[in-house]
Amino acid sequence: MLNYFIKSPETPEEWDNYFLFRWEMLRKPLGMSKDSLQDDQEESSFHLIALDDHEKVVGSGRVHFNSNVEAQIRYMAVSEDLKRRGIGSEIVKKLEEHAGKSGAKTVILNAREEAINFYLSLDYLEGGPYTSDTGIPHTTMKKILS
Repeated sequence: MLNYFIKSPETPEEWDNYFLFRWEMLRKPLGMSKDSLQDDQEESSFHLIALDDHEKVVGSGRVHFNSNVEAQIRYMAVSEDLKRRGIGSEIVKKLEEHAGKSGAKTVILNAREEAINFYLSLDYLEGGPYTSDTGIPHTTMKKILS
């Protein structure tokens, strides 16, 4: 059984491990450099990591605001061998809770094709196509927070 906990990165080591995990999961497989990893929303975003018993990062996610009422989730990833164990769902739920408490009425995200069903299961609705800087087709998805 997997034991993990979800928290915001706090120490310099946790931040380094978080950014490295994001790059290894989302950008490195596409041949993208570490320079492509961060954007201009990092400082104003709420970040989460999932850590295993050995304090190894096994999941990540981030939410930032596009407006006073719209939040956007980005950089969602879970270790390949740990998918379908609830880690990603719990990260999304905590990001949504943070966004809602901060005034968001809706949450949007841009999902890779293989993640669409995951987000549909969390009550997101499909929108139109999105062109990502990764070159991979994405679909914009939206959820209205209650």
